Parts: sequence; structure tokens; C-alpha cells
Amino acid sequence: MGESPLRGRFVTIEGGEGAGKTTQTALLVPALVRAGIIAERTREPGGSPGAEDIRGLLLAGSSERWDAISEALLLYAARRDHMLRLIRPALDAGTWIVADRFSDSTLAYQGYARGLPLDNLVGLHRIALGDFVPDLTIILDLPVEEGLARAGRRSLITDRFEQLEHEFHRRVREGFLTIAKANPRRCVVIDATADLSTVHTAVLGAVAERLEVNLGR
Repeated sequence: MGESPLRGRFVTIEGGEGAGKTTQTALLVPALVRAGIIAERTREPGGSPGAEDIRGLLLAGSSERWDAISEALLLYAARRDHMLRLIRPALDAGTWIVADRFSDSTLAYQGYARGLPLDNLVGLHRIALGDFVPDLTIILDLPVEEGLARAGRRSLITDRFEQLEHEFHRRVREGFLTIAKANPRRCVVIDATADLSTVHTAVLGAVAERLEVNLGR
């Protein structure tokens, strides 16, 4: 029997509403493939059939449909299914996974913004995922007003979180920046106010440097 493939790497792209996470995820995966890396994109909440069902529960309806504890429990139920059915099998097979959001979003939204104790969320993470964390997290940062304006131009239909007040989104932004400061080896903050190409170049640079891969130009 031959050697098993090297483990893939897990890259997450985080940030507030309208930061460009979905766009940069969609650009990063083809860049990895062009460099000879087998890569797939995914998203949260969602990414597996069961998690996508939970996504519908989380994002639809009024902003007050769920309280913070219910949101966190639903998110981690979806995240565990996502990890078991898609992320871990892919990584074990040598595939790189690039996710539009992961556990840092729960810390930022339900912890820093909604006020759940961070220790409780860390404990929930350990119950659901053990010590599993991304290899690299890229946080796209921009002012709240710009992010919400971008999100509004993107779609006429807002989800539950986009409906919340500016102060909530300010706390989300500060939460992400606090997470990055506490985890400098894992997290890279990128200015998302720049144009799409400039942000993409910065993302490629972060991946190449932190994960030691040659992505070319």
C-alpha cells in the first residue's frame, strides 16, 4: 500500500456583512487549483445537507426569531455536521477546504455582539469539534456603514443579521479584530475597503506566506 496523502489545509475567510467573504472565497479556490492544489469551497452556516437545512432556520424570519443561545446551539449543530461529513474527510484525503465563515463568526456574533460568555462558546466548540481549528483565518475588515451598504446593494432581501442595528455590527467588527489580536499566528486582517483585485492579491499573499505555498502571481 502506498503512503496516505498529506493532510489538506483548512482556510477560513471571516468578516462582517458585505466584507466580500463569498467573493474572495470564490477567487481563492481557483488560484489554489492553478497552483496544483486540490481545493474546494464551502460556507457556514451550511456546507453539508443537514447544515444547509439548519442555515434556512438561522437566516430566515425576523431578527428576533432566535435568542443568542438558540443561535449558538443551531450553529454548532450545523458546524459539527459540516465537519464530520465534508471538512474532515476532505482534509484527510489531502484536499484543501476554503470556508466562507466558521467558528470565529460565532464568537464575533453570538459572543462579542450578542453578549454570550466567551468561555461558554469555547466550551461548546470543544464539545462539538474538540480542538479542531482552521490552519489560517483571513479576516476582511471594513467600516460597518460601508459593509451594510454593500450588503444592501447585493440583495433586496436581507437576512436576520443584516436587519440588526449598526451598534450590533460595530460590536461584530470589534469582535473580529479582538479575535485576530488574540490569535496572531492563525489570523491575518486584510483591509477590505480596497478594490476587489487588491484584496484578492492580499489574500493570496497571506495564504502563500502563512501556509508556505507558491501561488505564482
